[in-house]
Amino acid sequence: MQGNKKIIDILNELLAGELTAVDQYLIHGEMYADMGLPHLAEKSLHESEHERLHARALIQRILFLEGTPNLAKRAGLNVGANVPDMLKADLNLEYKVAGDLKKAMAACETAQDYVSRDMLGVQLEDTEMDHAYYLEKQIKLIGLVGLQNYQQSQMKPGQPS
Repeated sequence: MQGNKKIIDILNELLAGELTAVDQYLIHGEMYADMGLPHLAEKSLHESEHERLHARALIQRILFLEGTPNLAKRAGLNVGANVPDMLKADLNLEYKVAGDLKKAMAACETAQDYVSRDMLGVQLEDTEMDHAYYLEKQIKLIGLVGLQNYQQSQMKPGQPS
């Protein structure tokens, strides 16, 4: 089905954001694992995979619209140096993705591409209600219990850091 070029371009921009998120969550997940924080590592690596699924949906939609997915484009990674910085970097990325999704949904509405709009709505819900909300809670927990206690809570019992 021949799609609207503007919508295809927007979907490719969103794809770059999702691929960036895949990479950023992946590096942070491996860094958490290296720090001895397996709970954070598992969550971050899960999020990387979840972002890959978002990217896959975008690729499929671009192809359906007879566009060419651009998998080479990425935004710059923001790799944190410590746990709070990593959480904040991921949260900032999620806020950017959420804003981009909202703009894209409005463009899809204007172009009367309701299928793309609905697909992006699912991704927006994941971004706001799952990804960003989790990160906001972790940052609040650090403020409530302190960084050392928070990091200790991210270890598995009996496992040295």
